[in-house]
Amino acid sequence: MLSTYPGPRAQISSDSTLPWWRRILPIIASHRVSFVAAIVLSFASLIFQTLVPNMLNNTITNVLQKHSGSLRRAVIEIAIVGVVAGITGILSRQFLYRTAYEVEADLRSLIYEHFTWLSFSFYDRVQSGQLISRANSDIRSVQMYSTFAPLILVQSSIGVLAFGFMLKIDPLLACIAMLVMPILYVVGIKMRRVLFPISWILQARLADVATIVDENVNGVRVVKSFAQEEAEINRLADAAERVAWGYVKDARIRAQWSPWLQNLPQLGLAMVLAFGGIMVINGHLAPAAILAFNAYLMMLQAPFMMLGQLVMMGQRAKASAERIFEILDEHPEVVERPGAYDLLDVAGAIDFDHVRFGYGADADVLADFDVHIAPGETVALVGRTGSGKSTVARLITRFYDVSDGVVRVDGHDVRDVTMDSLRHNVGVVLDEPFLFSVSVFENIAYGVPNASPEAVEAAARAAAAHDFIMELPDGYATVIGERGYTLSGGQRQRIAIARTLLVNPPILILDDATSAIDVHVESTIYDALATLMTSRTTLVIAHRISTIALARRVLLLEEGRVVADGTHEELLASSTLYSEILAQTMVEEA
Repeated sequence: MLSTYPGPRAQISSDSTLPWWRRILPIIASHRVSFVAAIVLSFASLIFQTLVPNMLNNTITNVLQKHSGSLRRAVIEIAIVGVVAGITGILSRQFLYRTAYEVEADLRSLIYEHFTWLSFSFYDRVQSGQLISRANSDIRSVQMYSTFAPLILVQSSIGVLAFGFMLKIDPLLACIAMLVMPILYVVGIKMRRVLFPISWILQARLADVATIVDENVNGVRVVKSFAQEEAEINRLADAAERVAWGYVKDARIRAQWSPWLQNLPQLGLAMVLAFGGIMVINGHLAPAAILAFNAYLMMLQAPFMMLGQLVMMGQRAKASAERIFEILDEHPEVVERPGAYDLLDVAGAIDFDHVRFGYGADADVLADFDVHIAPGETVALVGRTGSGKSTVARLITRFYDVSDGVVRVDGHDVRDVTMDSLRHNVGVVLDEPFLFSVSVFENIAYGVPNASPEAVEAAARAAAAHDFIMELPDGYATVIGERGYTLSGGQRQRIAIARTLLVNPPILILDDATSAIDVHVESTIYDALATLMTSRTTLVIAHRISTIALARRVLLLEEGRVVADGTHEELLASSTLYSEILAQTMVEEA
């Protein structure tokens, strides 16, 4: 049994006016213990590291030149300080990596949790590859910068400590060594400005590649059916070339500016050697001081190199964060009203009260749709493609909200009840059943994870799926391929029907759910469902005469309205449109 995920410890800030790192800060703050431990230990390690050149300077000056003190003791002290610096450095990295991966897990869980709350209208307009990219590579960029940037800044503080020791040795020489700092600052600002646009472009193009790969993996059967492998390879190659252009542009910018950040400290070293050497020759500075100065300057080089890396990481993280915020700042269009209550003891009455609905800015799909379905009634929806049949099912479950009018279940406006309770009472089998890459048993028990084997088998028998399941290599334990493609279309639909029946909803919607099942098996399924239909409201969206005839009532839809209402026989006798639709369906199936 899967464990219950407690969720992220904190949320990102909802204030979109804040800088991106301020919005991420609550996530990092929720792991403050390990993060602060990493920072403190890292700072301690740096302090011990900066002590070594000063101790070396004192040892050479006092022990070797002035013969004052013990060489053995000085060596032991230096060794102890070096070991402590190493241990604290190791511990700091352990705490840092722990924080980094916990922050990454929280961010990934946060964005996935947000995915589950977003409305269907969001997924109608966003590519899945874009979402996958933002939930992976973009989160990794933000995580790396958010956790490692403070550490790099702490490590850069070694420059401050080193400069303090340099001032202690000789203030004038220390100032000469820092003459290049203003130039480094200007270079860093310029580098940040030119890197951000290309970082954004690069992340967007990586998402395009992820989209193409996702479509080709999921649509591999379509690609091969139309012999379009070469065309898809070319499409991916074009996208990959656009990514390569971005990487090359990014590399050129880095090649242009990084050497300045890395090598300007070398100029400071040359100036120290020049002026320091003159001071030693003139007797104003001890040779050991030059050695210590060089050691501190070497310490200054690493922070400046990391500072350049920090600038590059920061621009990519900023671009990635803004792409993530585009998702997290999306608000679901379908939400529960304040005071929403659970829908209990459902009898199954469904009312559409002068409903109007359209997808986005498109024309209305349903216009003044007015229907009453009594509890326990079996109703078939028939109409041309685009007449609004599937939309009716989506409005009952609140996948979308009506533009005007009211949808009621047992007299309750579906917008007034909790979505969990509504969808628990309304079972839907879609025309394109989706199965998970787990066992057949787990797919059927998806809505009732604790279901007994007997209950799962009973649902499978009701859906006429038990016999073919038992013929699979491991029966109900057989793990099916991704999306269930190792099964036939009819087998997938029967498992999807069994999955819904196991939940035993008082309202059942079959959205063309038997379209991939042959007529004989379809008849078997409905024979098994006949007794169940007497105690549940069933809405059948279908085209086949065999399926429609099972309904006690047929609603004929045209341009989003009910244009005829009666039994199958009554509509055959009275509606020319109904006869034309059925005749067209028979021709298509033939």
